[in-house]
Amino acid sequence: MFTGIITDIGEVRSLEQRGDLGARIATQYDTAGIEIGASIACNGVCLTVVALGSDWFDVQISAETVSKTNIGAWSVGYRVNLERALRVGDELGGHIVSGHVDGQAEVIRVAEEGDSTRVTLRAPEALARFIAPKGSVALNGTSLTVNEVEGRDFGINFIPHTKVATTWGDVQEGDMVNLEIDTRARYGARLAEMS
Repeated sequence: MFTGIITDIGEVRSLEQRGDLGARIATQYDTAGIEIGASIACNGVCLTVVALGSDWFDVQISAETVSKTNIGAWSVGYRVNLERALRVGDELGGHIVSGHVDGQAEVIRVAEEGDSTRVTLRAPEALARFIAPKGSVALNGTSLTVNEVEGRDFGINFIPHTKVATTWGDVQEGDMVNLEIDTRARYGARLAEMS
């Protein structure tokens, strides 16, 4: 489990297709404190560490995961939001995030509003009903509050801190971002269907 509070920005050092996709990700984490088999959310995708170096870790990514996420667009030098798995006793500053991406949303508008940036995204039709104003979503692993919703489109406001502490300062129209809907929204919709 994760909180959606990004604690490092990694960089893809290498990609290698051998059965599964292998990726080496540079990090500022103290890798001496990471164990083989640990989970690290990479742009919101829960991935398992399979090898470690002094300033990097390797992950293996299945074809299923590549097909459901924006990992297929990764290239050497690509910047990735990173979060280590939640430990009992850690502060829960965002919301509960599983690291299981539901789909991808497309960035359709980026507009500066004062010091902040307003980003409008378009959700896949099957997921749009789970997104509500003032509800939570995880986008590329970042816990965010939805400002407004109109059909499949929804808006997020990024303050300067978030743009610096994550990869959201690089956002452009046309980007595809990993979307994980709030688990509570999914269960709420399921309960409503059954009543």
